[in-house]
Amino acid sequence: MRISVITNWAYAATVVLTVLSGSAFILSATSANRERIAVEEHLALSDLAEGLALGAEERTDEARLYVMRDDISYLDAFQGKEAEERLRERSIKGIRDLGVAPIELQALDDVQKNADVLDRIEQEAIALYRKGDQAGARQALFGPEHERIQTALLSAVTRFRDLVNARTQAVMQDTQKRSDWWGFVAKTLLAVTAAVFLSVLYFILKRRIAMPLMRMTGIVTRLARQDYAVDVPLDRRRDEIGEMNEAIHIFRENGLERDRLDAERRRDQQTKDLILQMMHRLQACQAQDELAEVVALFAPQIFPDLAGNLYIMNESRSTLSRISSWHEPRRSEPVFPATACWGLRRGRPHASSREHGDISCQHLDHQDAMGLCVPLTAQGDVVGLLYFEERPQGHIQAEASRLYLELIAENIGLAAANLQLRDKLTNLSIRDALTGLYNRRSLDEDVNHHARDREMEQLCCMMIDIDHFKRFNDEFGHDAGDEVMRYVAQTIVDTIGEAGRAYRFGGEEFTVLLPGIGDAEGFDIAERLRSNIRGLPLSHRGRILGPISVSIGVGSLAEGAAVSTLLTRADAALLEAKAQGRNMTVMASVLLPDSKRRGSA
Repeated sequence: MRISVITNWAYAATVVLTVLSGSAFILSATSANRERIAVEEHLALSDLAEGLALGAEERTDEARLYVMRDDISYLDAFQGKEAEERLRERSIKGIRDLGVAPIELQALDDVQKNADVLDRIEQEAIALYRKGDQAGARQALFGPEHERIQTALLSAVTRFRDLVNARTQAVMQDTQKRSDWWGFVAKTLLAVTAAVFLSVLYFILKRRIAMPLMRMTGIVTRLARQDYAVDVPLDRRRDEIGEMNEAIHIFRENGLERDRLDAERRRDQQTKDLILQMMHRLQACQAQDELAEVVALFAPQIFPDLAGNLYIMNESRSTLSRISSWHEPRRSEPVFPATACWGLRRGRPHASSREHGDISCQHLDHQDAMGLCVPLTAQGDVVGLLYFEERPQGHIQAEASRLYLELIAENIGLAAANLQLRDKLTNLSIRDALTGLYNRRSLDEDVNHHARDREMEQLCCMMIDIDHFKRFNDEFGHDAGDEVMRYVAQTIVDTIGEAGRAYRFGGEEFTVLLPGIGDAEGFDIAERLRSNIRGLPLSHRGRILGPISVSIGVGSLAEGAAVSTLLTRADAALLEAKAQGRNMTVMASVLLPDSKRRGSA
């Protein structure tokens, strides 16, 4: 029941009980007033009766003294007493009009009659005395008739007073009972009113209002401080406190939802900021290693619950190789063919998971963890793959995260494509298009760099010329000649490995720089190279091109010469090797000064 209804009922009951208790108090007071009136009547009647008896005795005494002493003052006193008697008679008449009991009226009539008879006897005695009949007057005042009437008068007064006392006592007892009864009723109603009031105070104000309000005050205070972790017990009461509790509960739920939305917004903004930072750094990358480092740094920050790999497609567009990794993914292989990924086949993100009921990529094992493959594309070409995998405590979220994944993949793909394009342009500027070796410009830059920064370090130079190269062009065509040059270039690269760099000097001539290598070791490498080129005949379009040989001139800084003359001295050694019959290696250090000449190829 609602508090307002209970309060209204309690208020109405309190008003009714208060009115009833007030009425009972009024009735009790009325009974007490009746008792007071009865007592006053009793006293008045008693005084009247007493006055009649006393007046009769005094008049008798005045009459007797007048007769015995013949003193006129006694006669005057007797006559004054007569006036008082007349006044009492009028009072008796007024008492009759009050409606006293008949038996009391009878007794009062007897008193009046005896008083009249006694007064008449005394009047007659005074009249006899004044006529001179003293003996007759005395006989009348002191005779047996006077005594009898006087005694009857006193008896009637006594009887009247007894009747009045009895009636007054009965009236007083009745009014006392009524007063006590209504007083008890008034007190009982007052007690019930107090009980109702106290019940309202305790059960309504304290139990149903004060205590819940005190409990909710602490809850509201914590909610005002945005402490939504406070527990709000749901009160099912159908009253104002229950409605307030429900409102507080709704406020808390709204606060929790608002906090959750704010947290999601902050996380989303943080993710966007990280993605923006990642984009800026991707645009500033100048090498593929830097790209891999940037992705490995920001991907775990953006998606902390996901492990992943970054794969780049090789030049032949057949294989993907992992260049960076984070959070140790377990399912995907480090290297796999492009056809092993359904994401690359479909050209769109592909989720490999039993829960999604889709086929798994072939480069993943059969664990239960979900894997997501996002192709990296640029200008319609696939340049790599971004792979994400669920960690034990995380999961790949829905659409919002998928959008971020695709956005990141798009930017990584563009950055990777830009780097590949940059590498291609750089290679075109520093490498020979036919052989893939560094060009003459790169050779000059490297020699100048060594001369400027590393002049005291050993440096070995090999000048290589293909023997009788014109024959391949004349007999087999220029395509065959190009194939010979590519073959020689590849053999040079395979032979020197990481020991140095190979350049196309011009035409069919090549140059090799070997930093940190002296004459003897340089001569050994040159001989190994010459042997490798000579060891296998080359064919082109089904025709045997015949054996290929090269002449090599080797020079170094061991002779104490300047770097700027290193290429000249190696070239002079090459000319000497060609002059001595080709297919040999000549050291510049064994040449005489007059042998520095250039012959024909």
